[in-house]
Amino acid sequence: MNGKVGLVWDQPLVFCRFLEDCGLVATHVTPHLLASPFFRGQFSLLLIPTGFANPAYSCVLPALRASQGRVRRFVENGGTLLIYGGVDDRPGAYDWLPFPVTYQYAPGSGRVETRSSHPSAAIIRDYDPDHIEYDGYFPSHEGEAVIVAGGHTILFVKALGKGMVIVTSIHEYPSRDCIRQISMEAGETLF
Repeated sequence: MNGKVGLVWDQPLVFCRFLEDCGLVATHVTPHLLASPFFRGQFSLLLIPTGFANPAYSCVLPALRASQGRVRRFVENGGTLLIYGGVDDRPGAYDWLPFPVTYQYAPGSGRVETRSSHPSAAIIRDYDPDHIEYDGYFPSHEGEAVIVAGGHTILFVKALGKGMVIVTSIHEYPSRDCIRQISMEAGETLF
């Protein structure tokens, strides 16, 4: 496909440069654009970085809540949504998703185990699996656990329509191969 990525954040991030270095077309999507009913970005991957739910870091969470119907349609029509950790103790960081997710903010690091052959497992390919940083875990979710730390899920996937949602609390950039594969295999669709 094409590898068009929408990176959702208040201000431009270095993450955008990383995506471009991976050969992808990255577009900065502000919370105002995200919540606007007139915004018609076309992406294969929509990426929500670490800290999106913490008001000390960003104003992304209210925009995600305001656009939850559009997020669902984006995924159901073939897009992929990659969401990192909310980095906040308050409940409801993922209440804008079309399925229930419970997140426990608990920063840690250490050995992780891959429990699935899903392509998203390659997210840590560029790192030592004995020393992975994460900002919490998901005690309950409706997806397939892909990577765990200390028995807790830190990355899971959930198919939804023609697309998929990948949720992780891993506190590292994704491996270059993984981000390219995820964005190239997803269907490009309107947000």
